[in-house]
Amino acid sequence: MKRRNFLQGAAMGAPLFAGGRSWADNPRVHRKLALGYDNFAVRAMKWKAPALIDYAAKLKCDTLFITDFGPFEKMDDSYLKDLRKKGEDAGVKILLGSWSICPTSKKFRDTWGTADEHLQLGIRAAKALGSPAFRVVLGAREDRRTEGGIEARIADTVEVLKRNRTRCLDAGIRIAMENHAGDMHTLELKSLIEEAGPDYVGANFDSGNALWTMEDPVQALENIGKYVLTTSLRDSAVWESENGVTVQWTAMGSGDTDLRTFFKRFAELCPHAAVNVETISGFNYELKTGSDDFWKAWPRGKPKGYDKFLALAKKGKPREAGRVDQREDIEKSIAYCKKELGLGRR
Repeated sequence: MKRRNFLQGAAMGAPLFAGGRSWADNPRVHRKLALGYDNFAVRAMKWKAPALIDYAAKLKCDTLFITDFGPFEKMDDSYLKDLRKKGEDAGVKILLGSWSICPTSKKFRDTWGTADEHLQLGIRAAKALGSPAFRVVLGAREDRRTEGGIEARIADTVEVLKRNRTRCLDAGIRIAMENHAGDMHTLELKSLIEEAGPDYVGANFDSGNALWTMEDPVQALENIGKYVLTTSLRDSAVWESENGVTVQWTAMGSGDTDLRTFFKRFAELCPHAAVNVETISGFNYELKTGSDDFWKAWPRGKPKGYDKFLALAKKGKPREAGRVDQREDIEKSIAYCKKELGLGRR
């Protein structure tokens, strides 16, 4: 695919078919949403960026979301621009991300300097790669139990973002904050974006992580959809268990998420965001909602939408955990998204 054609495709609207039916009602007729994968899906391969691009091209992906700096052999502009060209020649647009920029998070590491230095490096690298956004995270579920709770960590993150607003605007790069590993409910992420400023901050939406904050993925998308810049998506199985509710992340089409409704709303709420699949399968995680200790991380009580989460869990059935081949899982997911959901432009 030529770069010119790729960019023209990115600007396409959402055509309707005869009778007012959208593409989602006829998934094989029109491919509108860009489709790709998050490199964390094949983390065991330890591939560097060139190999990740080659794999994206092999899978006929439109995008490749590199969500950490590890795959890059260098971080200088010349090297990154060469990767950008390699991607463009292969018809693959590279998107960039990294980890925590909250200096008080239990997940923050100074590998790339202070929180501000880390963010600034990401802004520069994203511009060199041609990525319109730079994905970062606050932390993880442990941060909900820190002093001041998640509200304090959100405030600390907003301060970092605001100090770098001008840099983002000057570079033309937006920051995509993720709902990550149980740290923020999508309504909490929404509040962070609105406090920092949606002119330069948006969301990286992770549908699997939404279940860790007791959300139905479709409802979570409704909450955050208008702010979505990038995505890390997967299917999930969810069921009632002895101590509460258990979640197992799965390949696309193997879980309990209403994917047809999800992507119909996705196309309406954030049609310019690529669908990047991030499969992380093979284990079960129980949210021990029956324990008083669990709710200490949620001092305001059950979050909005909890009833829909429970309704989804009531329909689910227990799954056994087990080792999963990462390449098999992502390839199965990409194939399902193309054939069954009509996603992708190639």
